[in-house]
Amino acid sequence: MKKYLLLLPLLFIGIKGFSQQTQVEGTSSYTQKAEFPGGDEAFRKQFMEMLYAYVDTQSYAINGKVTFVINISPDGKMNRLDILPKIRNSEMFVDDVKYAMKKIKGKWKPAMKDNTPVDSKMIVKVNFSTHGYDED
Repeated sequence: MKKYLLLLPLLFIGIKGFSQQTQVEGTSSYTQKAEFPGGDEAFRKQFMEMLYAYVDTQSYAINGKVTFVINISPDGKMNRLDILPKIRNSEMFVDDVKYAMKKIKGKWKPAMKDNTPVDSKMIVKVNFSTHGYDED
């Protein structure tokens, strides 16, 4: 019984020591969001055209919704791309999407926060449907 009384406080101390700590990230609020010439719809249209022109979706076995998170730098360039969820052969897929992004005509006007250009993100959701199958 004495063992259990000694182990019980150690158990609670151990749980507290290994618990995950969550940090609250401040959300960015812009005084002006990033703008593409012609608006967001013009960007989405060009993005989709270039995506289907330069990315062979059949070779990546993509089915379902894919979210593209594009970072727009303070100088108005698209400089980083995150793709969710992760995809098999993602290195080649990301390279193909980045190449398609380079083909988009037009430069972003960066987001502003207190008259200072800042990083911002553009989120584009695409629903892929392939009718192929994957051989393992």
